[in-house]
Amino acid sequence: MLIHLSGAHTSVMIDLSTGAPTIRHWGAALGPDTDLDAVVAAATRPIAHGMLDVEPVISLVPEHGNGFPGRPGLAGHRRGGTAWAPRFTYESHALFDDGLLIAVAVDTVAQLRLTSFISLGEVLTVQLTLTNLSESDRYLLDQLSITLPLPGHARELMQFTGRWTRELHPYRMPFERGSYGAENRRGRTSHEHVPLLFAGAQGFGEWQGEVWGAHLAWSGNHQSWAEVLPDGRRYLQLGELFHPGEMSLEPNESYTTPELIATFAPGGLTPASWGFHRSLRARAGHPNTPRPVLLNTWEAVYFDQSTERLIELADSAAAVGIERFVLDDGWFGSRRDDHRGLGDWWVSPEVYPEGLTPLIEHVRGLGMEFGIWVEPEMVNPDSDLYRSHPDWALATAGYEPVLGRHQLVLNLAHPDAYAHILAALDALLRDHDIAYVKWDMNRDHVQGSGTDGAAGTHAQTLALYRLLDDLQARHPTVEIESCSSGGARIDHEMLRRTRRVWTSDCNDALERQTIQRGASMFVPPEVMGAHIGPTRSHTTARRHSLSFRAATALFGHLGVEWNVMELSKAERAGLAEAIAIHKRFRSLLHSGDTVRFDPTNNASHAHGVYSTDRSEAVVAFVQLQTDMALTPQPLRLPGLDPAKMYRIERVALPDDKAERGPARAQPQWLRDGITLSGRQLAITGLQMPVMNPESALLLHLRAT
Repeated sequence: MLIHLSGAHTSVMIDLSTGAPTIRHWGAALGPDTDLDAVVAAATRPIAHGMLDVEPVISLVPEHGNGFPGRPGLAGHRRGGTAWAPRFTYESHALFDDGLLIAVAVDTVAQLRLTSFISLGEVLTVQLTLTNLSESDRYLLDQLSITLPLPGHARELMQFTGRWTRELHPYRMPFERGSYGAENRRGRTSHEHVPLLFAGAQGFGEWQGEVWGAHLAWSGNHQSWAEVLPDGRRYLQLGELFHPGEMSLEPNESYTTPELIATFAPGGLTPASWGFHRSLRARAGHPNTPRPVLLNTWEAVYFDQSTERLIELADSAAAVGIERFVLDDGWFGSRRDDHRGLGDWWVSPEVYPEGLTPLIEHVRGLGMEFGIWVEPEMVNPDSDLYRSHPDWALATAGYEPVLGRHQLVLNLAHPDAYAHILAALDALLRDHDIAYVKWDMNRDHVQGSGTDGAAGTHAQTLALYRLLDDLQARHPTVEIESCSSGGARIDHEMLRRTRRVWTSDCNDALERQTIQRGASMFVPPEVMGAHIGPTRSHTTARRHSLSFRAATALFGHLGVEWNVMELSKAERAGLAEAIAIHKRFRSLLHSGDTVRFDPTNNASHAHGVYSTDRSEAVVAFVQLQTDMALTPQPLRLPGLDPAKMYRIERVALPDDKAERGPARAQPQWLRDGITLSGRQLAITGLQMPVMNPESALLLHLRAT
């Protein structure tokens, strides 16, 4: 039983005869008239000496019970250690008009049912449900991961790692033998182990080589695995990670995995990332209105808040073109520093004796939206909430809890704690004209047990989703941003409920170039928070020109995190100019195809956005550091319409003259502009000027 799911550039061929479905082909389009049986026959492998009589398949859930020599997709057992190696057989399937395939397999001995949900649109999506069919015996589930096969020529692997203020750094490794594994126990998506993997043909780049990518849409603990079996076959495997005993299926109970989202492109990482972007953009609720330029008060005033000071800040923000004013940490309860107050979500009468209304009305009167910061999943021991309900903390009874940032996690799976936080946030949004919520989460789960004493991260993650869903149902026009110590909770499941992710707490433009490049692999610009910070970075102490900071933040959902009250006249004018440039190109940046270009050296890189009809583009060439070569190589721009002629002009940024490097004569086109065909730009490219390190050149291309 073979099913062919066909997309614009991708085919997925699924074999249902193997019990748990097996993907026989995931890659280039096969065509509507393909003889599926012949494809399988042509790919049937011989049985070599020393092997089992039948080669076990790499199904969505590879089974030790069938002889699979790698990592099984399912691990668990019943009382006494039984039912530990299930073997599923086909039961039924249904293929719907929208392309959704639902396949059911059962193991009558282990008394388990496996239901697979598979669809192909802009991306391949897979989700599994395991049901305990026993009427009397529970099943202890240790792991249920989704497995995707890779062809033999997928010879390189790309993962992403990082830390706080240095997120989403890619690293590549040969994928020739052995296995790669990563496990995240942070309780959030994490800075360190991003649930995102790419595999590709040897030497694959942004515009060449077949590329397969997979992302686990989950905001809690997770695990990733990639392996080359001794017989040469390859696969990726991703799933939720459970603490011991965390997932127990009582009779007739089910567990559903997070969604695995996978993309394929025949020509490089950039087209592969479009699958992730387009699938997000196709979702109901994805932002389709201009993303307001915002000012966040954190690096401007920190905890030093007052109505008078913030009104002055709002006046300065409006004057430079800010459209949304976001009040950060410090407005509530006893929160005058980061030691206290979390959980007490009422407006501080000490700081705001007349409440927030005067400030909000002033901000709205300036034509800006008002936003506010919250961290609802946390509680400080020094808070009224914790003093009243210490049992609401996600901790293990009998142990001194481990603090992080002077705070504990609040157990949202506790019904009373959930109801309390929902009521507090509902009242905040009901009683104030708030259009935007910056939702933060600043510490890991450590020994986080639920009320029954079992590990509670899974239940906490689902409770978070439910809380966000309930708030959105009550306040459908309020936009929510996902922030977690910067970029520790960026995933497609959070983006079902939020309209923006905070990419990093680091506003250093040099660091941000790499961070945002990594994020662009699976997040489109309109939901990627990118801020113009102060001249001197608060996290690295480096100093950068306004033009470099602006060119970096331009390619995202633009914000400002700078005390604009203290700017000089020239700085104020420059910031207003930078914001105007972003607004000029905003509709293109937030609807077009993100493009990246393979660097010719370690000293520079380039990226941009092409309009979907290829009539316009904005491209940035970024000099990261000095190069051994005295002059840079030409920048080649593949992916434009080869038959179209493009007028290319430099976009002058604030203080742009300071960015031009020490050259006796720069290319003439830099001053006068130039017209070239898309074919010429892809083949011969455009000579870049000599530039100072930590500077950027912004180009605008328009079809003539």
